[in-house]
Amino acid sequence: MDNLTVLDLFSGCGGMSWGLSKAGFKVLAGIDNWEPALNTFNFNHPESQIINGDMTRLNPEDVMEALHLKKGELDCIIGGPPCQGFSKNVPSSYRFLEDPRNQLFRDFLRFVKTLYPKTVCMENVAEIYNAYSGTVRDEIIDILYEAGYEVEVKVIYAPDYEVPQRRRRCFFLASRTGMSPAFSPPLFGPVEKPSLWGSHIIQYRSAWSALSDLPVLENGEGFEPMAYGKEPENEFQSQMRRDATKIYDHITRKLKEKQFSRIASLKPGQGIKDLPDHLRPKSGYSGAYGRLDCEMIAPTITRWVFHPGSGRFCHPKEIRLITIREAARLQSFSDDFRFTGTYIQKSQQLGNAVPPLLMEVFAEDIKRCCSVGSTTDQQPHPLVTA
Repeated sequence: MDNLTVLDLFSGCGGMSWGLSKAGFKVLAGIDNWEPALNTFNFNHPESQIINGDMTRLNPEDVMEALHLKKGELDCIIGGPPCQGFSKNVPSSYRFLEDPRNQLFRDFLRFVKTLYPKTVCMENVAEIYNAYSGTVRDEIIDILYEAGYEVEVKVIYAPDYEVPQRRRRCFFLASRTGMSPAFSPPLFGPVEKPSLWGSHIIQYRSAWSALSDLPVLENGEGFEPMAYGKEPENEFQSQMRRDATKIYDHITRKLKEKQFSRIASLKPGQGIKDLPDHLRPKSGYSGAYGRLDCEMIAPTITRWVFHPGSGRFCHPKEIRLITIREAARLQSFSDDFRFTGTYIQKSQQLGNAVPPLLMEVFAEDIKRCCSVGSTTDQQPHPLVTA
């Protein structure tokens, strides 16, 4: 079922849309209020509309008119409402239910109720599942249920779906077509073994397995476009390269002298606690100045991926930070996706994005729900899984 239509709310640079477009969906528009991210969205989805606006102020009926949509015609609404108010990265003393950043999911659902798409897929931080004793999760389910949707909600571990990054996010999948929503079972795990679904569980992808085919660079080197120089070494790399012939954004951000000395003193897999006394900062994140190794899954890629003191963002073999393209690989953005803006803006876009490969997998679940006609006389029910 190609050409299913999708609208991306709180789109950012378009990670969710990119995954669905690779699965044959037609992306009608992306809505966001950060121009650098919308510029990237527009570059990669030139046939889609972009709407620069505050979701709390936008009228969904105006958006329907702009997209020439009738109520119930759209196949899918997707999006990840900003989630800082739920995140574990915010100190608990600063988290409260009335935080405006905790209310944006209601604007997402306001659009759902007005446009009434066949399916809905919403992403948020994993903490929303249990936040405030589950009241937010239950409110989302109840609103969708009352609007006529069946709902499955699940905390997804990205490596289960081949993403080489330890990212956990909560996903809500809803359908009003009469086909109950369900997420595809994982096909990757800690070890290789037969699965309960008759297929084979493949061992998790390591960060190095995602990066090893990219050209070697020294600190401060790189240019674009760049030739690959070697063949892909595994299925993931082939998948990332399938629609690309050149590499972009494989340029290293030059480190300061002390930053370089810190990374040079570490072995792959080591970090701030392993620094010699004369180079160790007085304080820092536990993963600060961390180097990847050739066996580990990458930690969560954040908006701070441009700074070695903000996480395990250093290359496992070369004394440097990973590049934007390498961070994009760890986020499962294929190599034909191009980022626009400054280096830091690109880092922010990456850190805020949903891994496209997750959405490419879940595209089959959305298609399955859209494969049957809409029914309004069937009583929906929520499906909640940990």
